[in-house]
Amino acid sequence: MSAFRMYLRVVSESLQPEEISSRLGTGPDEATAIGSRRRPQSPPRAHANWIRQVSAANGPGRPEDLEPMVLGWGPEFAAALGRLAGSGGADVSLVVVQELTDPEDPRQKGIFLGAPLLAWLAEAGASLDIDQYVYCDCDDQRATATPASSA
Repeated sequence: MSAFRMYLRVVSESLQPEEISSRLGTGPDEATAIGSRRRPQSPPRAHANWIRQVSAANGPGRPEDLEPMVLGWGPEFAAALGRLAGSGGADVSLVVVQELTDPEDPRQKGIFLGAPLLAWLAEAGASLDIDQYVYCDCDDQRATATPASSA
């Protein structure tokens, strides 16, 4: 399992997912509509979510492994996102989720984003959202044991 996941999220309080898809010229991997409910007893959603997952051809990886996928969506898609964000009709963000399970694993540490990806995000009018979760035992097992008594 990779320590990182990445996805592009478009959130709108006024546009339904179908309208977002129409403006972007492509559909999402997943979406939720304004007024939909998570469960029947939940209040209606006040905004729509339009999400496109980022995955590398060789499976999950680090952010720098996932970067080519986003860049592969092309400058036209970035420009369409930028127009949508610039219109005030939606907020666009690239979400990087980091789940740290082994503090000693160097592949789980650090987030590197290259200049080409940052330029693509700027063209898309997108913010960067980094969510970090640490799942590890809080006991420091590396501490040196102190003897209870000495002879």
